[in-house]
Amino acid sequence: MEHQEKILIIDDSPVQANMLRSILEDDYEITVAHTAGMGLHHAKVGDFSLILLDVIMPEMDGFELLKELQEEVVTRHIPVILITSLSDMEHEERGLVLGAVDYITKPYQPPIVRARVNTHVKLYRYRSQVERQSMIDPMTGVPNRRSYDLNCHNKWQEAIRFRQPISLCMFDIDRFKVYNDTFGHPAGDKVICAVAQTITNYLRRSTDFFARYGGEEFVAIVMGSSAKSTFRQLKKICRAVEELHIPQTPEAGPWVTVSIGGVTIVPERSDCYDTYLKIADTMLYDAKRFGRNQVVWSATRMERLEQEEETDGTV
Repeated sequence: MEHQEKILIIDDSPVQANMLRSILEDDYEITVAHTAGMGLHHAKVGDFSLILLDVIMPEMDGFELLKELQEEVVTRHIPVILITSLSDMEHEERGLVLGAVDYITKPYQPPIVRARVNTHVKLYRYRSQVERQSMIDPMTGVPNRRSYDLNCHNKWQEAIRFRQPISLCMFDIDRFKVYNDTFGHPAGDKVICAVAQTITNYLRRSTDFFARYGGEEFVAIVMGSSAKSTFRQLKKICRAVEELHIPQTPEAGPWVTVSIGGVTIVPERSDCYDTYLKIADTMLYDAKRFGRNQVVWSATRMERLEQEEETDGTV
């Protein structure tokens, strides 16, 4: 069954709302709210492609609600068509200035209602698709730097709110410039894609976030796992990349490898995300300095963790 787009109708008149519903329900999944408060609640928690909003309502009119919808991060992207009677037409400019995309006037003309709604739903769908594509690195298919910039601080705030450990991890393909200069950029691009796919295979939980940071560098945010657990997971990634057996140059070889640096913290409100990202980057630098193809972690008892790994024979 084809996915139906969802539309929210906010109108204090059940008769008018049901009239709109009957015009649209064959083509869309309709939700109706009879108060501004309920409309705002539905808009925040639903996944709507369009809101039809009556201008004249008690308590809070359509203009006030439109202003609130525009101010809320989770609702400001949803297009709003204002519903008005012919006598309200002088308000049209005010609504458009506040951010409405269109007007529908009463009494309703079903073909006009369907045509306008269809136009704005299609525009919303197209805009959403473009927005999604703008968040993905086209070469590797993983989230890009823009997606990372939008997600990282949300993850950080989530860790603070739930008092959960969060690990910031930086990855870099070892001696990549030498590889690129020797084998050429098309071969280098294939290496970046292969490494990205390998890392993705190990960071599959819904709470994991992995992105291309730029060039041959990647970044990951791992939520809810201890330093030891994350450290072990990243050592597996190091081995998995080496075991792809992508030939390196004779002076850098034998195989393409990655270095990884990271830090684990249960953040407080006074902690700064960027400070810990810099620590992860310093750990990555140390991994390079210590000989590459390894994980270097900043956390309490990290030396003991490394000794335990060696004792367990899991290096």
